[in-house]
Amino acid sequence: MIVYRLSRGKFKNDLSGRGAELAGGRWNSKGVAVLYTSESIALCTVEIAVHMPLGIVPADYHLIQIEVPDDAPLLELSSGDLPADWKTFPHANSTQEIGDAFVLGGEYLVYKVPSATVQGTYNYLLNPRHPGFRDVRITTTTPFEFDKRLFVKES
Repeated sequence: MIVYRLSRGKFKNDLSGRGAELAGGRWNSKGVAVLYTSESIALCTVEIAVHMPLGIVPADYHLIQIEVPDDAPLLELSSGDLPADWKTFPHANSTQEIGDAFVLGGEYLVYKVPSATVQGTYNYLLNPRHPGFRDVRITTTTPFEFDKRLFVKES
């Protein structure tokens, strides 16, 4: 399986999940490392855009293509298992608890979760603690330039 992420150049080869561990996110609490990836380049772009203030175009980003073994243990979060507040902004503790349980449980390498930003698409959380994580590899990194129209303020 191929997944994607956008990362600042300084961190383009870092798959540790340390950034998410330091900051926390929709699917993890601070202190829990997880690597956020997306099913497509377009979804990665939107996921970055929703976290940037209007008028600021992200600079020094790289597109990272990551290969996850096809036989990696994968858990899919079904729509019936989503808490009512799963898409709220700021994100809810309920989703962090779900993601933390995935990481700390250690049974699965990959967690397929719905994107809160683009309906019908999915992000893939990778568990750096899982023994199979050693088989996850970067296949390519390329500089990525965002379309400025995504970040301009309307006049």
